[in-house]
Amino acid sequence: METAVKEAKYECLLFDMDDTLYPLSSGVNLACRKNIEDYMLRHLQIEESQVPKMCLDLYKEYGTTMAGLKELGFEFDNDEFHAYVHGRLPYETLKPDPLLRNILLSMPQRKLILTNADQAHAAKVLSRLGLEDCCEGVICFETLNPPTSDDRRSFAEIDIDSSSDTPRGRNRILCKPSLEAIETAIKIAGIDPKRTIFFDDSARNIAAGKAAGLHTVLVGSSVLVAGADVALESIHNIREALPEIWQDGDQLEQVLAATSAEAVVLA
Repeated sequence: METAVKEAKYECLLFDMDDTLYPLSSGVNLACRKNIEDYMLRHLQIEESQVPKMCLDLYKEYGTTMAGLKELGFEFDNDEFHAYVHGRLPYETLKPDPLLRNILLSMPQRKLILTNADQAHAAKVLSRLGLEDCCEGVICFETLNPPTSDDRRSFAEIDIDSSSDTPRGRNRILCKPSLEAIETAIKIAGIDPKRTIFFDDSARNIAAGKAAGLHTVLVGSSVLVAGADVALESIHNIREALPEIWQDGDQLEQVLAATSAEAVVLA
């Protein structure tokens, strides 16, 4: 009689947050871009006629406009930037999502958030959606860009070997879709990319996730893009598209029960 226990296919689910856990139609993304443009105009004194195109071009090239501005040599306080850009967002448009909450809590795997946003914004979004206790932790801007390299720790407070970190310029921001950012997140979370599914609404982030060895799911479109294994029109379609997540339950039930603790920042 065969007694070997089948190994679970997936051990971890890694989710982007903005425009993935809630739809782009919420208007948060557009409001955020307008705030960034306003910051560029008022605080960095960039010519008004150049701001919109520059904002978009830097986002496309560097992953976030903020990262692009730093690369160009603009100096500003990161916390001040985030407070300005996120401080006036229409968070009231985000409503509790009990359906998504139930889906997430029913998944037997570890669940983590990987976002380019700062800790305060992530906390507000997850709270508004009613998802603050659905994931083990959040890997955010502060996690990937600590004040000093010595501050970068795993969830278990285990220091990452600094000798393996790629040196970065003083002003460089580490963020998706950089392969280095995703590989750093994988290291911080202590996950096996071959047994992890990565959900994101950005085709560039999906391509980087695939390059890092992750299984990938594009959210927000039913059309597959390069590097995507699955495409979902909505995050709510996970159960139909990926039933294997729940089929792993028997193998993982002793590994991780659905968490009831508020998500913490993996910093």
